[in-house]
Amino acid sequence: MASGRLTYRLTDGVERAGATVTGAISGVFSEPALRLGVTGLSGAGKTVFITSLVANLLDRGRMGRMRAVAGGHIEAAFLQPQPDDTLPRFEYEKHLAALTGPAPHWPEGTRHISQLRLSFRVRPAGLLSGIKGSRIQHIDIIDYPGEWLLDLVLLDKSYAQWSGETLARLENRPFAADFLTQLAATDPAAPHDEPTAQALTASFTAYLHAARAQGLPDITPGRLLLPGDLAGSPVLTFVPMAGTGPRGSLAREMARRFDAYKAQVVRPFFRAHFSRIDRQVVLADVLGAIHAGPDAVDRLGQTMTDLLSTFRPGRTAWLARILGGKRVERILFAATKADHLHHSQHPRLTAITTALLRQSRDRADFAGANTNALSIAALRATVEEQHERNGQMLDCVRGRLLDSGKQAAFHAGELPADPAYIIGQSGQNTARWLDADYQFMQFAPAPLTRAPGDGLPHIRMDSAAEFLIGDLLT
Repeated sequence: MASGRLTYRLTDGVERAGATVTGAISGVFSEPALRLGVTGLSGAGKTVFITSLVANLLDRGRMGRMRAVAGGHIEAAFLQPQPDDTLPRFEYEKHLAALTGPAPHWPEGTRHISQLRLSFRVRPAGLLSGIKGSRIQHIDIIDYPGEWLLDLVLLDKSYAQWSGETLARLENRPFAADFLTQLAATDPAAPHDEPTAQALTASFTAYLHAARAQGLPDITPGRLLLPGDLAGSPVLTFVPMAGTGPRGSLAREMARRFDAYKAQVVRPFFRAHFSRIDRQVVLADVLGAIHAGPDAVDRLGQTMTDLLSTFRPGRTAWLARILGGKRVERILFAATKADHLHHSQHPRLTAITTALLRQSRDRADFAGANTNALSIAALRATVEEQHERNGQMLDCVRGRLLDSGKQAAFHAGELPADPAYIIGQSGQNTARWLDADYQFMQFAPAPLTRAPGDGLPHIRMDSAAEFLIGDLLT
């Protein structure tokens, strides 16, 4: 009897395993799913991007640049439960209500990973469209904080390398003075003392928050900003230090915790989520970096280089897909908040973003994946106007100011026609940056009136969707 039960368990296990493999393979061919990663650098508006993308794919009246929409290939689009049971659902309905309610406001930013499945019933194109019938295509949108993405660049760095690079940047940032003063008063060779480590970490975390508020993208370790249930743990209690010390010293303990952070926090995230992504969009507040000055633009370019080095680009054969080996096939870098500029300036913003991407691609020795750059506004918060000033007609945008709620017409100034004028200019006198002719203003979302079948008003979200998933829907 025991032998019979054992045989049953073994054969039952084999049958279940076979059914799982068969189901997985048939699922790949019958109802394919693509995993779209969405992340954003500081202040880029990632939650609004996802909400607008989903709203405009459900109601496609404003998505004319998508071939599948223009050709009538999408028969239906609908939300379904996300496939990963352990991930929170992206709160689409809550965020949409924030943007479209009677008192519209920007939703709270991303603080953890989440997922949403958007499914399409697609009528295929071509001669066999009448024979094949409709098919289902799933798009699994993976939302995760940009701060976590930036941590992936740490995997190839030692503690000494990360410390050296970080401290070199801090020397030129006045808002890092408190941390640097506290660090200078600390002996790295002294025996490890936990209260000292915690005080240093608190000061370094305050610097990271200030750097993010300044629009600077080089903020690692990102979990110090969004610690979650790791708050106060040793794996999040370390700072960059110059020099070293004997076993048991503060510097040695900091290096050990840095390595633990990579092994216990960054690598598990990479294995569980990031390594499974098929296509990726990275949102960047390029206008905010330009406003912050040449150093911020230079750091944005370097961050894009680091990210491209992380993405493991290239196409993967269909068999490798079934077996689980995936590479990022397409990467879109999108400069957000294009509605803060008159449309006459959009080509220049796109050219600057494209130049940053090309520079980063060349630096990273990047090849294999299809990359693109766009300037977009996931939710258009302004209207365009012209106003006369000193006998000159100025192209302006009007919107509701974020800080006061008052309506204001605003002329941002002229972006340079040649991207080289602002790229690679780190160290330039910020007082003369763009001859002080460029300004930046934050707008709140405007009350919306939508016609039936329309999604949210946007700028080039249809072009972004076409690049990211358009080929799957025709």
